[in-house]
Formats: sequence, C-alpha cells, structure tokens
Amino acid sequence: MRGKESDFDGFFTIMQIKKLFLQNFRNYESENFEFSEGLNVLFGKNAQGKTNCAEAVFYLCTGTSLRIRHDKQLVKIGEQSAKITAEAENRYGKVLIEAEISENKREIRVNGGKISKNADLLGHINSVFFSPGELRLIQDGPDERRRFMNVSISQNSAPYYTALLRYNKILDQRNALLKNPDYTLVLDTLPVWDEQLCKYAATVVKKRVEFLDKLAPYAKEMHAYLTDNAEELVLRPERKYEGEEGEIAQTLARRLANNYEKDMRLGFTTVGPHRDDIDVLINGIDAKSYASQGQQRTAALSLKLAEVQIFKEISGEYPVLILDDVMSELDLPRRKKLLQRVHGMQTLLTCTHAERVLYGADCRKIRIENGKIKR
Repeated sequence: MRGKESDFDGFFTIMQIKKLFLQNFRNYESENFEFSEGLNVLFGKNAQGKTNCAEAVFYLCTGTSLRIRHDKQLVKIGEQSAKITAEAENRYGKVLIEAEISENKREIRVNGGKISKNADLLGHINSVFFSPGELRLIQDGPDERRRFMNVSISQNSAPYYTALLRYNKILDQRNALLKNPDYTLVLDTLPVWDEQLCKYAATVVKKRVEFLDKLAPYAKEMHAYLTDNAEELVLRPERKYEGEEGEIAQTLARRLANNYEKDMRLGFTTVGPHRDDIDVLINGIDAKSYASQGQQRTAALSLKLAEVQIFKEISGEYPVLILDDVMSELDLPRRKKLLQRVHGMQTLLTCTHAERVLYGADCRKIRIENGKIKR
C-alpha cells in the first residue's frame, strides 16, 4: 500500500476499495468493478446506475444508505435478494466485506465472519458521501445537521454509535410514557428513564463537541480555498452543555426535571441532544435564510471536505470520497479546485460527460450503461 507524508504524524496510508461486485443490486444484474487508488470517474447518461454503484460502496462502509429507508428497496425489482462484495485495504491490511440483502433480513460479513451489529462494521472502510442532495445540510432543519454528525462520528467512534442507539431507544420509551394519561404514574416513572437517558446523552454530547471543534476550522479553511478567500464560513454550534460527561449528565437531568410539566403537556421530550443544531454563517449571515443556492452548495461541500480531513486526522487514512454528480453544480474554477483538493485520495466521482469535468486529470474512467460497464 502506498504511503505518503502527512502533516500530523509523518505517515498515512490510502484507504481504498479495490474491487466491487454487485448482484441484483438496484438496476445491476451482475457486474464487477475495479477501482484505482486515485480518481475513479463513473460516467454515462442519467439513470444508468452510476449513483447506484456509489451507493453500494457507501453501504458496505456504513451499513446504511443515504437514499432509502428500507434495505429491501436495494434489491433489483423482480429478484429475491441482492449481494454486494468489496475487496478493500486499510492501514491494517486487506478487508473483505460482503452483504446479502433480502426482503426480510440482511447478513453482513467482514473477512468471512458474520457481524451481529452495525457497530462491528464501522471503521473498516470509512467513507464520505457528497451529492447535490447534501444541500439539505444548509437548507433544511436541524435533523439534517444531526444526521451529518451522527454518520460521520459513528464511523470513527463505536462508543458514540452505541450510545446514540441506546439514547434514541430510551427517548422513544420516554416519549411513549409522556403520552400516558396517568400523570401520577408518569411523574413516578420519569426519573428512572431520565437516569439512563442522561448517561447516554452525555457520551453523545461530548463526542459531538469534540467533532465540531475539529470540523469548524477545517470547514472555514476549505470554504476559503474554494472561494479564493472571498467568503468566510463559520460554524456556530449550540453550547447547551459544558464540562465532562458527568457534568453534562447532571445538567441535562436538571433540565429534564424542570420541563416535566411542559413535556407531559406536549407529549414529547423537549430537551436533549436530539434537539441540537448548528448555525452556519457565511460572512456573518445565516446561510440557510440569506445565502444563494450557489453559496449554500459551496458551504455544504466545504463541510464534507472538512469531514475528510477529520478522518485523516483521527485514523491516519483518507476515507473513500464519493462525489455524486457534484461537478454539474459547480462553476469552472471550483471544479478545478475540487479536483486539486481530492488528489491523493481514492475518489469515486459520477458525472454524465467525463471530458467536460476532468480537465486532463489522471483517472480511471468507467462508462456505465443500463447497469453494465460499457467496455
């Protein structure tokens, strides 16, 4: 595996997908892909399967898809099951990841061993995914920004992923309790749920604070690079909790207790990390309300490129970067800057016309037509 000098520890490796096999996945009947460790360009007309290939890579990295809610939607229409396999490399050596998906279940194996929970998949191959849909990061509500944090942090922290799952499960149970018409029962039972809720919330909050402390300066730097210093991007997370996990848990416990009456009246929990948000400012102005769509797109891309840098800092390896139809949304100078920035990491880039966006960049071109590689 190729090594290079790095700014933080003197050495890093390139995490990469070397081969990908798809069977009855989306519009693919059966296809094998081979990727280079640098830039890979999947090109062809719209609705041919370029994004489906990129989605398969992200699925094997994270166990989830950013496009669908139920795994069965990944199976080719008319088929009973789908299979995805990736031969990859990370700093520890070769990794084989296999996923079999049917209507009622899925099975994922890492190096031949079946994994029982998604947490055991995370971290083998990290991935950052960007598409025009990521404008939701800036344009939509807090849910999208929390989703961004959850997907990114979970790939680098199994304790965060586990704490988040348990927090959400307890939160659902607490919300169900709040709808109970027996107020005495609710008041007697809430402290029991709150003790557990605060324990896991503290881990979630602390990890998010650490993540955002890294993300903000990287995002500012990336945005300045893409805009030739014409704009300044500032991330301003809500700071509702301070201190270590024990102090965070105590603060949240007090706030939950102070909101019992309000929560019972509304029927849901009104405080906690499930309500967190991040303000995104461009030149001091709220990007969601006042930035142009072009500015919002550049801000969202800056966040994703900043995420790449965090993976590199934490693990010593660049993640696999997936850029789905991003070039058509950028002007010429920013396209060239983006290609310069991704040099040295494995990138899967989808587009309709390769020659219009590459500008002589060294890459492997793969033409996709109707779910097949056009050789």
